[in-house]
Amino acid sequence: MTKPEQTPVPRPAAQPAPAPPRYDTAPVSEAEMRASDADRERIAELLRDAYAEGRLTMEEHSERIESAYAAKTLGDLVPLTRDLPAHRPISVEKPPLPQPESEPAPAPRMPARQEAPSLVAVFGGTERKGRWRVGPHLRAVAVFGGVELDLTDAVFEAPEVVIEVTAIFGGVEIRVPENVSLHGGGVGIFGGFSVREQTAADPYAPVVRVKGAAVFGGCEARPRRGKKLREWARRQLDR
Repeated sequence: MTKPEQTPVPRPAAQPAPAPPRYDTAPVSEAEMRASDADRERIAELLRDAYAEGRLTMEEHSERIESAYAAKTLGDLVPLTRDLPAHRPISVEKPPLPQPESEPAPAPRMPARQEAPSLVAVFGGTERKGRWRVGPHLRAVAVFGGVELDLTDAVFEAPEVVIEVTAIFGGVEIRVPENVSLHGGGVGIFGGFSVREQTAADPYAPVVRVKGAAVFGGCEARPRRGKKLREWARRQLDR
């Protein structure tokens, strides 16, 4: 018998080698370029100055600071200072040298008002609140009167603030932001001296220390919940 002819099996065609990955070499726009740490810090510095000048509220400043440090591209940083006088276009090129001006630039506005370090109330009352400069030492005296000392919106110029209290037939009330450290205590003679101590989570936060005496009077120092000192003058605190 003759064997049946076998049909040859075709060999599979050789597969071409995979092409190497292709990368987009087209230039990107300036807004799409990645932001550096120096770019983020420059924008954060402009925001701090704007807050110190009263151009931004604490809430606005806090939100923009968080967005600045979270920015990935230069385009993410531009809107944060667009409505501020100090805004400069972000560019990867070196800025041109400043040209001499015919008229001197106006002096910068003071960030907060300057106040005397002592508050005295005799047969009356006195208060201090709002945006004012807090130095390293304050003194509150209440004699048949009352003193209200509010530091929640103040600008701290020292890493530690010592408040000396004297209350005679009077009262002294002290309020601080909830994110600063508050320590101290005093003597109450036929009166009360209360300091609600706390330690801030930020080791660089300002520290307020209260001491003194209350005779037939009272002193109360405590943090005000919901009032935060979101940014303080770190450059001044480092001096």
